[in-house]
Amino acid sequence: MARESTLLDRAQPLVTPASPLDWPTLADAFEAACLLRCTPAPAPASAGRRRPTGPRPTGPAEFNREDAALRMLHLLDRLAVPVRHERAVGGLRRRYELHQLRVAPAAQSSYVALLDTGWRQARRELLGGPVAGASPTRQAWRTRLAAAAWRSALLAAGRHVRRHILGVRLADRELAAVLVRSAAMLDVPALLRPGAGCFVVSVADGPDRDRILDAAALATPVRPTG
Repeated sequence: MARESTLLDRAQPLVTPASPLDWPTLADAFEAACLLRCTPAPAPASAGRRRPTGPRPTGPAEFNREDAALRMLHLLDRLAVPVRHERAVGGLRRRYELHQLRVAPAAQSSYVALLDTGWRQARRELLGGPVAGASPTRQAWRTRLAAAAWRSALLAAGRHVRRHILGVRLADRELAAVLVRSAAMLDVPALLRPGAGCFVVSVADGPDRDRILDAAALATPVRPTG
């Protein structure tokens, strides 16, 4: 519990974007940023460099699950970000698929700025605590952001399912903290503990699990056209 408190309470630099995103755009950009943060970080170039833990929007986004890739495609289509989906199949005895999403070079700078702003703005909303006098609209959208964080983790992070819990494994410490606070906004207590080279965020089986799954549920995304 002390480890969890240290993680959640640690001060983080919060940069206010010059132009805050409107709620629908914020929700899509935040969810896309969360999906990226769920994917494994690339190995550092040398032993002396730390492994990055944040999103890496400058390179192709890679997913080993088609539903995560399709959700990312759907979000980027709504954000008007041109992207190309490539699928590779490998393995011998155990076949696997790797889905790569490549943003058009001309759109890279705006794509990076959009996801960075979406992450910072939504993170501030979720970790900032209750807002006195917040409008019903703001309260509703904050709940949607919390659901989006869990939807991304359930789609793209490592599953950690046991008999009595539903959990996800994450390498990203900030996203782990966001998930704990997001669960609280959905009226679900979540536990955070360190795993083998990762963080595990979990909720109890039963009503808590069902509430998280219901909040994160979404119709199957439609592949963007055009």
